[in-house]
Amino acid sequence: MSAPTLDVDPWHVREPHVDTGTLDVAESLFSLSNGYLGIRGTLDEVEPFGMRGTYLSGVYETHPLSYPEGGYGQPGEGQALLTVTDGTPLRLLVDGIPLDVREVRPEVHERTLDLRAGTLDRRVRWTTPRGTTVEVSSRRLVSLAERSICAVRYEVRALDGPAHVVVRSEVASGAVTPTGVDNDDPRVKDVLDNAFEPMVHACAPTGGTLASRTRRSGITVAAAVDHVVDGGRVSSDADEHRVVTVVAADLAAGGALGITKVVAHTWSLDAWAGSLVGQASAAVASALDLGWEGLLAAQRDVLDEFWATADVEVDGDPELQQALRYSVFQLFCSAACISGAPVGAKGLTGMGYSGHTFWDVEGFVLPALTLLRPDTAARLLRWRAETIGSARERARTLGRAGAAFAWRTISGPEVSAYWPASTAAMHVNADIARAFWLYQNATGEDLDDVGGLPVLVETARLWMSLGHEDAAGAWHLFGMTGPDEYTGVVDDNVFTNLMARANLRRAADACRRHEARAADLGVDHTETAAWRSAAAAVHVPWDEGLRVHPMNANFTAYEEWPFEEQRDAYPVQEHQHYATFYRRQVLKQADLVQALWWCRDEFTDEEVARDLEYYEARTVRDSSLSAAVQAVVCAQAQHPDLALRYLRECALVDLRDVQEGTAQGLHMASVAGAWLALAAGLGGLREDHEDLEIAPCSRRRSPAPPTTSPGAVRCCASRRPRRAPRSRWCAARGR
Repeated sequence: MSAPTLDVDPWHVREPHVDTGTLDVAESLFSLSNGYLGIRGTLDEVEPFGMRGTYLSGVYETHPLSYPEGGYGQPGEGQALLTVTDGTPLRLLVDGIPLDVREVRPEVHERTLDLRAGTLDRRVRWTTPRGTTVEVSSRRLVSLAERSICAVRYEVRALDGPAHVVVRSEVASGAVTPTGVDNDDPRVKDVLDNAFEPMVHACAPTGGTLASRTRRSGITVAAAVDHVVDGGRVSSDADEHRVVTVVAADLAAGGALGITKVVAHTWSLDAWAGSLVGQASAAVASALDLGWEGLLAAQRDVLDEFWATADVEVDGDPELQQALRYSVFQLFCSAACISGAPVGAKGLTGMGYSGHTFWDVEGFVLPALTLLRPDTAARLLRWRAETIGSARERARTLGRAGAAFAWRTISGPEVSAYWPASTAAMHVNADIARAFWLYQNATGEDLDDVGGLPVLVETARLWMSLGHEDAAGAWHLFGMTGPDEYTGVVDDNVFTNLMARANLRRAADACRRHEARAADLGVDHTETAAWRSAAAAVHVPWDEGLRVHPMNANFTAYEEWPFEEQRDAYPVQEHQHYATFYRRQVLKQADLVQALWWCRDEFTDEEVARDLEYYEARTVRDSSLSAAVQAVVCAQAQHPDLALRYLRECALVDLRDVQEGTAQGLHMASVAGAWLALAAGLGGLREDHEDLEIAPCSRRRSPAPPTTSPGAVRCCASRRPRRAPRSRWCAARGR
C-alpha cells in the first residue's frame, strides 16, 4: 500500500509532511467535488504530480472497442471520462527559481482537508538561495453553492527578507492537459489524447475564456477565469489552448502577495460555444460578487446544514470516526450539484474505470443518498430513467423484451467489451429497480415522479423473457453472473434469482397502485398475474446435506480452493487464470451473502447463520464492495466484533489504500458502503418494510464468529423520516 501518512482528527484529513512518493493516492484523497465539477488534489504548481484531473460529470469522448474475435451484439464504441480545462495551476518563481518541492526541500509542507469548511488548505515554507524564508499558503474549494465554480486563495509571504515573486496562473484546455488514460490500444489513446477541438478564446486584463468541443461525442465545454490581486502587477495573454495571467511583486521583509483566482466551467451537448462562454463568464462574475469570504461562508452554510442531519459520531475509535466522516463528506460531495449525469464508480476523483457508472452506484450510493439527501437521490434516479431508451434498444439487440440497462456506461448505452462480467450480469436490472423502489418506500414520494414505473415495468418484462419454466413448474435463470466476479455465467445464481423475484413483485404492486399509468405502458392484469406467478415459482438452490444455499446450482459441489497454499497470492485474478477459479469455491466478493441483506425476508435466522459461516470461509474480498456487505450481514447474524472489523476495512479503503487502487480515484461504493455498514450493520437500520426499522447490534449475545478465509483480512423510529437521523455508535461498548 502507498497511502500517505495522515493525522487522526475528527474533522480534518491532514498530511503533516507531504510525501512526493504517495502523491497519486493523496491527489485522490484530497479531491474536491460537487457532483458537477471535480478536481484532483494536485499541488498548486502542478509538478510533481501523479495524475492531473479536472472533470465535469457527463463530459466524455467515445472511442473504438476492439475484439480479437467478432460477435453479434458486442458494443462497438466505448466511452471515457475526459480531463477538461484545468484551472488549478499557479506556478511560482522566487528570485527567478521555480518552486519545486523535489528541489527546494521545504522546512514545512502540509495539506489539510477540512470536512466542515469544504476546503483544501496547503502550507509550504522554505529558504531561498538568497537566504529569505518564504511561505506559501493556499486554500482551494469547489463550490457546493455555485456549482460551476472552483476558487483558490493563494498567498506568498517573504518572512525575513526581500524577494522578487512571479506567479504564473494558467487555465489549460483539455487538449494540452495529460489525460490520465491507461489503455494499451493505440487507437483509443490517440482518440482520447486528441479529443478536443478548440473553438474560441478571449483575453481580458485579469483573465480570459476558452471553449472547445469533443470531436466524436460533440460535447462543448467552456471555462472562464478572473483574478483579484493584492499587491502585485498583472498582465494576461491567451491562445486557443491557454489563458495565462502573470502576477509580479517585489516583496520586502514581512511583505505579502495575495491572489484570489476564480474559475468557472460549463458544458452542453447542443449550446453554441459563445453561449457557454457567456455562462462561464457570468458564473465568475457571480463568484466575484460574493467575494472570497462570501464563497467560504456559502460553502460552510451548505455543509453546516448537511452535517446537522448526516453527522456520524463514534466513541472509542478516533480513526474510525475520521474515516466515517470523510466517507460521508465525499458521498455528499459526489452528487451535491449533479444534474443530467451519473455518479461514476470513482466519482469525479480520478480516471479509474474510465469514469463509468456501474450497478454498485444504484446498490450502495443511491440507497445511502436516499436516506441522507433524497433530493440528490431523485436527480440520479431521473438520469437513470432517462436512459431507458438505450436499455430498450439493448434488450432488442439481445433478443429480449423490456429493457436491459448497461453494466457500465456514462450516457446510457452499454460500453463493456467483456460480456461474461457485464451482459451476463443481468442482476444490474434488478439492482436498478430496487433503487427506485427503496426511494419510494423510504421517502413516500411517488415512484413515477422519478420515472420509476417504466423502469420497474420494463425490467419485469426483461426477466420474463430471460426466465425458463421447467416441466415441474420451477422458474430458472440460466447463464447469469452474480455479484461475485470469480464465478461467472452460472445457472440459478441465488442473488440474481431472488432479486428478479423482488423486481417482478414490486413491478406488479406498482402497476396496481398506478393502474392508469401502467395501462399507458401496455400493462394489463394478465401480464402482472404472470409476473406474480413467475415470482412465486423462482427456483432457489438448496444443499440439504450441508444445510446451506449453494450460491448457484452445484456451487457446493465445486472443488475447494487451496487457501493455505495460496495465502500470499492475492488478488486471485492477478495470480490465476479465470479458467482456474471460475468453477472453484472461491469468491471475490459477497454474493449469496449480499442476498441475505437485500433479500432478507427469503431467509430464516438459522439459514442466515449457516450461509454466512459457509461463505465467510470462501470469500477473499479482492473487491472493495465486499467489506460493507459482510459488515451488515455479520451484524445481522449477531457477530458485532467481526462486523466492526469489516466496517473499519470499508471505511479505510481509500485512506489506507487497502485495495491499492485509490490512485485512480476514490471507491464511491465503499464511501457509501461505510455509512451503510454502520447504519444498516451495527445500527440495524432497514428501510425495506412498511416502517423504518432500527435494531442496533449488541455484543452481549454474540455467538462464536464464523471463520474467515485465510489471508483475507488486510488491515428507533416507527415512521419514515425525510432524512435519516444522525448516527451514533460507541465502538468501545458495542452499542
